[in-house]
Amino acid sequence: MKYTEANLGRIFILRLEDDDEIPKTIEVFASEHDIQAATVLFLGSAKKESKVVAGPKNGDTLEEIEVNIEKLSGTSEAVGVGSIFINEKGNPRLHLHSAFGRDNGTITGCTRKGIKIWQVGEIVIMELKNTKAKREIDRKTGFEMLNM
Repeated sequence: MKYTEANLGRIFILRLEDDDEIPKTIEVFASEHDIQAATVLFLGSAKKESKVVAGPKNGDTLEEIEVNIEKLSGTSEAVGVGSIFINEKGNPRLHLHSAFGRDNGTITGCTRKGIKIWQVGEIVIMELKNTKAKREIDRKTGFEMLNM
């Protein structure tokens, strides 16, 4: 385990609208407001055909990692939690996992392939200050991992 400390900075409340896209909309906002580290909360709904990364197809190996990408079958209720940290190029990157429910089914996963908002998405961004944490490419996995 690695850790670092941070202090709470600004708090932003965003109302995403129909067709706004996660992660793009949040990353652009973070860049425009010089947010380098934050916690993110998401509540709202997502459009049919939005893409959710629902884990690796084979979780037993790191060789040739292929991910499951699920498309939402219809408009879905959504709730999520994530973080923003800058990457090695200094760009804010969102890592947000969400659960999407419709009828009696739920899909849970990462939003990095593109979630389109259906009518409303509520986002709370709680900025974290005085931290050296950032995302860096991990040589072993190829993932953009949090590093202190």
